[in-house]
Amino acid sequence: MRAPAFWDKNGVIPFLLEPAGWIYKLGGALSRKLIKGKAVGIPVVCVGNLVAGGAGKTPTALSLGAIFLEMGLHVAFLTRGYGGRALGPLVVDPSVHDAKDVGDEALLLACAAPTILSRDRFAGAVEAAASGAEVVVMDDGHQNPGLSKSLSVVVVDGAYGFGNGRTIPAGPLRESVLTGFERADALVLIGEDDNDVLREIPSGLPALRADIVEITNPNLPAGTRVLGFAGMGRPAKLRASLEKLGLVVEEFVTFADHHAYSVPEISLLLECAEARGALAVTTTKDHVRLPDELRERVQVIEIKLVWREPKKVRSILENVLGYDTG
Repeated sequence: MRAPAFWDKNGVIPFLLEPAGWIYKLGGALSRKLIKGKAVGIPVVCVGNLVAGGAGKTPTALSLGAIFLEMGLHVAFLTRGYGGRALGPLVVDPSVHDAKDVGDEALLLACAAPTILSRDRFAGAVEAAASGAEVVVMDDGHQNPGLSKSLSVVVVDGAYGFGNGRTIPAGPLRESVLTGFERADALVLIGEDDNDVLREIPSGLPALRADIVEITNPNLPAGTRVLGFAGMGRPAKLRASLEKLGLVVEEFVTFADHHAYSVPEISLLLECAEARGALAVTTTKDHVRLPDELRERVQVIEIKLVWREPKKVRSILENVLGYDTG
């Protein structure tokens, strides 16, 4: 789904939907109270968030996984495979699976390290351990109580914060900010703290600051005219990235989050781009969901997460492992 505009601020609609939000919040709280997380014998690092939609979980998971790899550890990513039809547990193979099978995030993770898809997170972690993983990095799952976590980090987009502060469907929150942070071991704040997120966190909770950095595409020098499109929770992020790179956005088209693109849709976008003397461009997550026969005709903007205090991040990860990796 695309995040509703009323999630960004309070008004009549959020007020009317607030009772439904209470029910959603209560259901989640009961689930977490009744279900006891099971351990798998190896460290599990959960990268989650408190709001629906993109906060930067996958770039964060990829970065943490890269740090573990630099330590010389066998890392496995664990994902639910949102947007795909597979239930798992299964090992994601980008040469065999596509986004319809495993979702876009699983494909991106699998390009970096072995990735297990499983709707049952505990079963997926068991599969990862059996495959030789020494540490699991779980992309999303802060609200899932079935798997015991060694470290839970909550990712927050500083530019968005918590929207209108209400719970789904009245707002973007998956649970209250208070309860979400009570189970967290660290905050990852991406970008500037435009919404005073640091004031919301409990005293003593480590705050790890990071930024999303766009990787320059040599096919898209500054001044290039582009038609941007994205199917994500907050597609305005891509438009901001395009403008930051100095590209001229002739048109920008949005789709629902994890949208499965069809050949007619992409063909039409390519025709529109050509008519405007522009190049079609999208995100890495969207790119893996494009029809195979048209994927090469669409440019992609890649991003990466950069830590402001990388030594602090590594220290926290070393504490999870229980030793100093040097």
